[in-house]
Amino acid sequence: MWLGGVVKLQSWLVEQRRRGRAYQPRFRRRQRSLSWLGALLALTLLSLLSAWSGMVLLAAPLGASSVLLFGYPASPLAQPRNIVLGNLVGALVSVAAVAWLGQGPLVIALAVGFTVLLGQQLRCLHPPAGGLAFLGVALGATPLFVLTPVLSGSLLLVLIAAAFSRWVKGALPYPHHWL
Repeated sequence: MWLGGVVKLQSWLVEQRRRGRAYQPRFRRRQRSLSWLGALLALTLLSLLSAWSGMVLLAAPLGASSVLLFGYPASPLAQPRNIVLGNLVGALVSVAAVAWLGQGPLVIALAVGFTVLLGQQLRCLHPPAGGLAFLGVALGATPLFVLTPVLSGSLLLVLIAAAFSRWVKGALPYPHHWL
């Protein structure tokens, strides 16, 4: 009986691995190197601009946005509309949630849920936007959070990615559409 369960589990794991390998994208060595370089340069540039300007242009979810931007720029979730509008939705929802409901775990859950709902409704779903909604509520975001780091950081990331795709030989094309 016990051995039969182990055999079934092993068979299931083999099948899941096969299905996963067929479904997940493959990246060549050059693409992996360019993805790494693009994300490194983009976030370094945002860091330097933050230090130079005195404005906060970085938030952890923007790092997640850069993973999509440089790791898989063909993804519908990585297009400028999704990054800028999606992140903006997450920031606005978090500011409204804090203003109306305060802070706390249930407010975080509501903010993330509304961010997903609005992202789907507005066709600008972007997974890191949920992280921005979470972070905004956790930090007690004010309206300034919407402008910096969210809107300014998102716009700069998109512009850096578009420039990178045009100026670096071998980089994947970006964006596939702007709106």
